Amino acid sequence: MTEQNRFFWTAGADGILRIQECESCSALIHPPQPVCRYCRGHRMGVREVSGTATLAGFTVNHRFGLPGLPPPYVVAQVAIDEDPRVRLTTNIVDCDPGTLELGQRLEVVFRQDDDVWLPLFRPAAEQGAPARLPVDEIEPGDFWKHVRPMVTREKFEDRVALTGVGMSEIGRRLMRGPLDLTIEACERAVADAGLTLDDIDGIASYPGAGQVGGFGEGGVLTVEAALGLNPTWHNGGIETFGPGGSVIAAMIAVSSGLARHVLCYRTLWEATHGELMKNGEIRPSGGRTASWMMPFGGISAAHTLAQNAQRHFHRYGTTRETLGWIALNQRANAALNPTAIYRDPMTMDDYLNARAITTPFGLYDCDVPCDGSVAVIVSAVDSARDLAKPPVLVEAVGTQIIERIEWDQSTLTHEPQVLGPAAHLWSRTDLRPEDVDVAELYDGFTFNCLSWIEALGFCGIGEAKDFLDGGHNIARDGALPLNTHGGQLSHGRTHGMGLIHEAVVQLRGEGGDRQVPGARVAVAATGGLSPGGAMLLRVDS
Repeated sequence: MTEQNRFFWTAGADGILRIQECESCSALIHPPQPVCRYCRGHRMGVREVSGTATLAGFTVNHRFGLPGLPPPYVVAQVAIDEDPRVRLTTNIVDCDPGTLELGQRLEVVFRQDDDVWLPLFRPAAEQGAPARLPVDEIEPGDFWKHVRPMVTREKFEDRVALTGVGMSEIGRRLMRGPLDLTIEACERAVADAGLTLDDIDGIASYPGAGQVGGFGEGGVLTVEAALGLNPTWHNGGIETFGPGGSVIAAMIAVSSGLARHVLCYRTLWEATHGELMKNGEIRPSGGRTASWMMPFGGISAAHTLAQNAQRHFHRYGTTRETLGWIALNQRANAALNPTAIYRDPMTMDDYLNARAITTPFGLYDCDVPCDGSVAVIVSAVDSARDLAKPPVLVEAVGTQIIERIEWDQSTLTHEPQVLGPAAHLWSRTDLRPEDVDVAELYDGFTFNCLSWIEALGFCGIGEAKDFLDGGHNIARDGALPLNTHGGQLSHGRTHGMGLIHEAVVQLRGEGGDRQVPGARVAVAATGGLSPGGAMLLRVDS
C-alpha cells in the first residue's frame, strides 16, 4: 500500500468503494496512475462508487493456495457499474460457485486483512436478466487498423540470420544448477553454427538477473563470467517481446553493426527449484505484494487466462474439447521426439478427466515445469552463409504493443499481448498465413496456443472451434503443422525458446521422425501476457 493507492485499500473502513477519477474527463482509472490514459490529463481525484458490478469473468481455483485462502476459491473479474472499462480482480464469496454465471449482478463486501480492506463481491439479492458483458476497446479482428506503418522499407530483418541452436539436457528435477544447463546449451549452439566461443561478441538473455526463482540462470554477467566472452554488446531483461525478446534484441544489435554473432539463451530450472524449496534448501521471499491480483489468490497466469478462455467459450461457442485437440496434438508430436518429457499416448478422455487446476483448465491444459536451457545464435547475414549450415533467414518480426498491459484490464477473449504483435508481424512482410509451412506457437496453456492461431489469421477470430475440431488441421500432415516437437505442453516449459529452436530444426529438415516435409516458412510466437512477440522465419527458395 502506498500513498497513491491508500484510498482504495482502506475504503472498506467505512464500507464505500473508491476508484481513482480523472477530473478532466471523468474517466475512472484502475490501477491508479498519475495521468489519465484517455485524455492524458493530470488532475486526478477519487470518486466514491456504488459498489455494484457485473461478473465479467471467473475461474474456480483448485490447485493454488495462499495462507488463509485454501482452495477451492473463486478468482473473478468484475466490471463496476460506473465505468465497465474498470475491472477489479476479486473473490466471489457467499455463494455456491456452481451458481455463478457471466453477467450476474454483484455487490461489494469488505474483508479486513491487517491494515487493508479487501473488496470482495457477492451475488446481489435482485438479479434479473444477465447484464451485458464489457467489451474490448478494440475488437479482436480490428487490431490491424492500429498497427504503426514501417518507418522505412529497409528492414533490419534482412541483415540477420539464425545460424546455430543448442539445447541442454531437458528433464524433471535434474538437480543440476542453472548455469551448468546454460553453458551446455550455449556450447552446443556455438558448435552447431560452426563457430568458436571466441567468435561470440554479443550475449542476450531473458529474463536477465533478478528475483525470478527457478526461471533464470542468473543473467548475462553470470554467463560472461563463466565463459570469458568479452562481448561488444549485451542485453538482459524481462520487459521485452516475450521470452523470444532476447533474440529480437540480438537481431537489432547485429543489424546495427554493434555485434556479429550474438549468443541468446533461456534457462529454466523450475522443477529442481521447486524440489529444493520443498526440502527447505531454498526459502521463498516474503512480505507484502504490490500486485492488484495476488491478494485475491490470482497468483498464476492461469487465473487470468482461464477467465479469458471462459469468455471465448461464452462468445464463440468454444469448448473444452477445442482446447483438448491442442493438448492431444502436442502429445502425439512429443511421442516422436526423444527429448520430450511426456511421450505416452493421451486420449480425449484422458484430457477431459484430468484433475482440475482452475476452471476450465485441467492438468493437461498446462505446460510441463522442467529443467533445461535453449540457446540460439543470431549472426550477420553476410557472414552466415559461410558457416556450417545453411542460415535460417528472418522475414519479419511482430512486436507492437496495442493492448493494455495490465493482465486484468487487457483483452477479454484472447490471451493479452497476442493480437497486437500478430497484426504487426504481417505488416512487415508480403507473405501471408497461407504461406506458413509450420507453426511453433506459445503454449504455456492450451488457450495461449488457440489465441495465437486466431491472432495470426490461420483461422478467423472466433473460428478456432471448427478449425481445431478433430485435430486434423494442426497435425504434422495437416494444413498447419503445430508445435512439432511436442510444445511446452509435452516437451517441457522452455518459455518459447524451444519453439524457436524447433522452427530452425524444421526449416533445416533435421526433425527426423517428426519432420514436416518441404518446410520453407515457419512462424514462432513467444509470450503473451508479458509483451508478446512473433517472428517469421524462412530458408532460401
